Amino acid sequence: MSQKTCSTTASGPSHVEVYRQALASSEPFSALAPMQAVSSLEFWQVMQARGGPDLYFTEYFRVHSTSRPDRFILRSIDQNPTGRPVIAQMIGNDIPALIKTAKELAKHPVAGIDLNLGCPAPIVYKKCAGGGLLREPERVDAILGSLREAISLPFSVKTRLGFEASHELDKLLSVFARHPLDLLTLHGRTVKQMYRSAVDYDAIAKAVTSLPFPVLINGNVHSAKHAMQVHKQTQGAGWMIGRGAIRNPWLFDQIRALAKGQEPALPTGQDVLAYIEDLYHTLRYIPVSDEAHINRLKKYLNFIGLGIDRNGEFLHAMRQTRTREAFFHIARQHLDHASPMPLEPLDIPMKPRDVLAGVHR
Repeated sequence: MSQKTCSTTASGPSHVEVYRQALASSEPFSALAPMQAVSSLEFWQVMQARGGPDLYFTEYFRVHSTSRPDRFILRSIDQNPTGRPVIAQMIGNDIPALIKTAKELAKHPVAGIDLNLGCPAPIVYKKCAGGGLLREPERVDAILGSLREAISLPFSVKTRLGFEASHELDKLLSVFARHPLDLLTLHGRTVKQMYRSAVDYDAIAKAVTSLPFPVLINGNVHSAKHAMQVHKQTQGAGWMIGRGAIRNPWLFDQIRALAKGQEPALPTGQDVLAYIEDLYHTLRYIPVSDEAHINRLKKYLNFIGLGIDRNGEFLHAMRQTRTREAFFHIARQHLDHASPMPLEPLDIPMKPRDVLAGVHR
């Protein structure tokens, strides 16, 4: 999807039309993943200032019998600062509540509705939501049938290869194929694998050839070159990127450049420094102490730190930071330079239980 088609004017196409055009096009498109407690309006603003994806997916709306759409997440839809289409994601297993929520969300300026069938967090899957539903394909079948019938907007699903093992994908693909979905995003790991194993791109390729609708590639897309490689391998409709975009918010523009045969531009250390400063100031949308704000930012710094230095000195120092002065001192100490920064994940030594332990490329 070309960058120009993403903006909408009074006389131009609606975001729903732009999204439908992307789904029908042979040109690959990109999406920012729906990362919980990350994919906020403010983070989108920071991403868009550095090129941004073609599509934005919201954090998931938790849906149950008495739920109402979260007003904080609705802000990212109603005040969308990007000019790009927004897809609203839901999570839950109560069919009447899911239908009701989908219809409520359709009253807001969304380009489509997405159902989360892949969240690997135990607190979610133990309630038979997100990735937990993959243990019950018949239940997934019923949910998809009911939602597809009720939703007139583009309707998509984000999922994984299975719950316990990747061979579960065969049965899931047969379930998905029975419903006229507009898009499937497939993360190439099982729920139980979380984020710690290698991504099975061959399984994603199998889904692409098996399904009659577009499939987005998801999982460990860490550079523009890698994006092109996995696109060639899978023939997917494009890429949904999460953690890799936190580390490198220029990644989407780099992919666009490489797709055109151009050499992707690398940010300098000072560009990365400005990105971190932007995160600090833009994401401080509620009055909290410096320490509380910095602790919240560490979920971003964890991934940024993977691309800064091989010894993990930046990452370790930032994890110990408590004050605003120390935060900016460490950032400037490591990044106040004009050298190019590839920002690809480095093999930094980590303890097995570290939140970052696992395969990043």
